[in-house]
Amino acid sequence: MKLDIKESLLIFIRGFIMGCADSIPGISGGTIALITGIYDRLIHGIGKIKFVFIKPLLKGDLSGFKDKLIDEIDFQLFIPLFSGIAIALISLSKLITYLMEVYPVYTFAFFLGLILASTYILYTHIVKVSFKIAIVSIIGFILAYIFVGLNPISANHSLIVLFFSGSIAICAMILPGISGAFLLLLLGQYEYMLNALHNFHLSEIITFCVGAVIGILSFSKLLDYLLNNYKEITMGFLIGVMIGTLRLPYEKIQESLISSSISIHLIITLVIALIGFILIIILEKKFNIVD
Repeated sequence: MKLDIKESLLIFIRGFIMGCADSIPGISGGTIALITGIYDRLIHGIGKIKFVFIKPLLKGDLSGFKDKLIDEIDFQLFIPLFSGIAIALISLSKLITYLMEVYPVYTFAFFLGLILASTYILYTHIVKVSFKIAIVSIIGFILAYIFVGLNPISANHSLIVLFFSGSIAICAMILPGISGAFLLLLLGQYEYMLNALHNFHLSEIITFCVGAVIGILSFSKLLDYLLNNYKEITMGFLIGVMIGTLRLPYEKIQESLISSSISIHLIITLVIALIGFILIIILEKKFNIVD
């Protein structure tokens, strides 16, 4: 296994951007993985993990354990990618929370631009739009629109609840179009987990991460199957989902603009949304996505 420094650095950057997205209620890290061309490899790599390497380990066969481990787990992908995600979540969670509290309209305008551009890029993955794809897109839109309009539930923060929150949210985080952070917000765990990260509450963080690992290993196999066998229909559904999630930033922006004087405020909001849109397009071109 030869280490490619340049490739590892590019994967780390992808991971860092994914981590930034995963900490934001409104955009998915899975969307970033898709537009930077690493999504299929990520889902396939996770789905390939079947823990076969444990068998030789239990028999004391360390050489066999090493061979199976290297064969089964894509370390060249996972180490730099998840390092980038972790560093982003830890270092930027405070900044994102601050921006959402102090500059909500500009922050959500930026999210809106990101989601619009991501939707366009998903559309380019569909070779031919059919009636079937249009129907699943509409279904995805309706489900996402209703989902985003839900109110956060009241929930306790026991380790059991955090475990299941992690396993549920991670499925959304790797699915383009659905924000895992927003799902945590609805589950009443978003601010609590941000505080846990800020203050390094290890028991909560470890419990959440264990739930996330179990959730991602289970869900990735289904997602890998859908992408391999029904890719365009899956993409169509995700496009609908992403358009539906625009309800969140749109409503936040609308609320702020109604309560403030228009002109300059509106212009700045539109410019920031455009910056978010252009940023995603540049990322897509930079990482040169291919199917």
